[in-house]
Amino acid sequence: MTGFDRRTFIALGGALLATEASAQEHSAAKLAPPTPRRELPPSWRQAQRLPLWPGEPPGAASFAPQPLGPDAAPVFLQNVSRPDLHVFRPAHPNGHALLVMPGGAYRLVSVANEGAEVAARMNPHGVTLFVLTYRLPGEGWQNQADVPLQDAQRAMRVIRSQAKHFDIDADKVSILGFSAGGHLAATLATQHAERTYRGVDAADELSARPFAAGLVYPVVTMESPWTHEVSRTMLLGKTPSAAEISRRSAERHIDAATPPVFAVHAMDDPAVPVENTLNFVTAMRAAKRPVEAHLLQEGGHAFGVGYPNTPSALWIDLFLRWLNRLA
Repeated sequence: MTGFDRRTFIALGGALLATEASAQEHSAAKLAPPTPRRELPPSWRQAQRLPLWPGEPPGAASFAPQPLGPDAAPVFLQNVSRPDLHVFRPAHPNGHALLVMPGGAYRLVSVANEGAEVAARMNPHGVTLFVLTYRLPGEGWQNQADVPLQDAQRAMRVIRSQAKHFDIDADKVSILGFSAGGHLAATLATQHAERTYRGVDAADELSARPFAAGLVYPVVTMESPWTHEVSRTMLLGKTPSAAEISRRSAERHIDAATPPVFAVHAMDDPAVPVENTLNFVTAMRAAKRPVEAHLLQEGGHAFGVGYPNTPSALWIDLFLRWLNRLA
């Protein structure tokens, strides 16, 4: 991979008519994000790190580090052999905690724009953030379709086991996922009780069910035509069976135990079709589960905390207002 602008890497691409190109350029100029970070922000390096597993994670014997491209940037983590949580603590905690799962098509973990930058916006509101560097399923792990969920379930339990230490309410640990991390969040929200690994300590006796779930431009389904193909291939392999696809299509597993969900997605997302969110919302409504969704006219993909002076910059405030109303 070269260039390492996630918006380019993950986009599906397509030819544009000449008359459309001018309009697109005008729109892009309005939405142009800051130059993507290539170095880890100081806040990431300074954050406390909390290991997930007391020893090697499940399936470690088959872990196979992948070669990195010449333009690989530190903000896009790969070869995660020891998953952990980076902890961002507010000056005045309000009891709420968020387990944050950055995206990256299950090929990398984008910890700056969908991790550290999110923490910088959330901490002033009293929310404690735990950013998860989860294992990537295509790096040789056994039971690859379960690997990210193993880490997400374990993270929820580790956070709850240390709630008192971090001044949070163990009953108010929510999740927030972006893109493929949104798929992981949707999977955890709908399949938190699935047994994906053997318990290793007392923390694994705790529930992995989130208090609430936030999904930001999420991959939700593994089904064509709406899935994100790279994410599906990395999670399920090149030729998954119908049963494997259904098992990891979150919209098919909503039930009475699914927590309230907040979703935000741009209608012009070129990478992950907005139907991922629309279909998930429809399934939530059919199951009579609480759900709120915000659909942006423009924003594209991987907008992180949002583009300045556009509606996409408002989603964090909307999410926090929604979360506080659930308390």
